[in-house]
Amino acid sequence: MEVTNTLGRRKTAVARVYLQRGNGTITVNGRDFKQYFPTEVLQIKVQQALTITNNVGQYDITVNVDGGGVTGQAEAIRLAIARALVELDETVKSALRAEGLMTRDPRMVERKKFGQKKARRRFQFSKR
Repeated sequence: MEVTNTLGRRKTAVARVYLQRGNGTITVNGRDFKQYFPTEVLQIKVQQALTITNNVGQYDITVNVDGGGVTGQAEAIRLAIARALVELDETVKSALRAEGLMTRDPRMVERKKFGQKKARRRFQFSKR
């Protein structure tokens, strides 16, 4: 059985996805994805690439995800699944690109600067 291995990133979250033919189970860090992502919005994000390409229930997906928060992790998984589907079938790339799923979101947290409270926030100014 052939296993497709891809990587997805978002902010500081890194998701490694292993995709193979099966009955549609999605496992995230050893748990069912509905248990790992309890909110409906995050579950839809994880399955978005499968829904667009009409592949829901056709692949078993195992995910190892680390870093970031739950939203960043869900979006990293979404990117990795989209990349895996394109690796298996090049014809779905245009549909996924139209929905914006093939682009890695480059936005990261801006670093804190010295002499300031945060990245852009200055320390409070006292005139006297």
